[in-house]
Amino acid sequence: MGRLSGKVAIITGAARGMGEVTARLFAEEGAKVVLTDVLVEDGRRVAAEIGEAAIFVAHDVRDEDQWKAVVKAAVDTFGRLDILVNNAGILRFVTLAEMTKEDFEQVIAINLTGTFLGIKSVAPVMMAQHSGSIVNISSTGGFRAMNSTGAYTASKFGVRGLTKAASLELGHHGVRVNSVHPGGIDTPLTNPDAKSTEEVNANYGRFPMQRAGQAIEIARASLFLASDDASYCCGAELVADGGGLSGQYFPGLPGAPPSMQTT
Repeated sequence: MGRLSGKVAIITGAARGMGEVTARLFAEEGAKVVLTDVLVEDGRRVAAEIGEAAIFVAHDVRDEDQWKAVVKAAVDTFGRLDILVNNAGILRFVTLAEMTKEDFEQVIAINLTGTFLGIKSVAPVMMAQHSGSIVNISSTGGFRAMNSTGAYTASKFGVRGLTKAASLELGHHGVRVNSVHPGGIDTPLTNPDAKSTEEVNANYGRFPMQRAGQAIEIARASLFLASDDASYCCGAELVADGGGLSGQYFPGLPGAPPSMQTT
């Protein structure tokens, strides 16, 4: 028996990256999965590769009517709805002084408003059955800022707060709402130039695990929160960042990795 046997999950942004890996993992664990994305060709390919346990629905998370269609497709096809992973998101590296209002609003609309619409759309079904799990993919950017990511940081702080509010409103209906906070993960979103693992990891030497994360590591975090193993987790924040929020090494001081020690 898989950890998600008998459950049905919607996963947004599932055509590639963390969403794709999460969809594949959930299916391996016994779930029926509804993949959604604006990348239609890639999304259809992934669903086809997963097989009969998956369908793909073209979906812009900013559109409330499309959300309704996704929920209907899940229930009509698989008979119920147990899990939502709000994974779809975008990232823009632009300073606030240079960012246009349109670019700022696009990031907020996809990352934050899309998450709100997802919660709103699945809540009636989950409340009616008195069970469900909503996993919102936030970020370590929901705890601290980084230059050039003002819009992204604002959206991920928002997702973190929205998760808390939703956990209060839905928890007493048997619907758990939690957030996952990845650090730097090697996906097309953060590594659009497809740099090698060694090149990517070179940017993480100051953090405890000294490497970027992999999509499967975040998928496993989402799996835990989606499953009954997390039956008492509601409003929780699961950080998976290789220790990045703990702090960073200062070369030459005791306790730093050997490569940062002075002789």
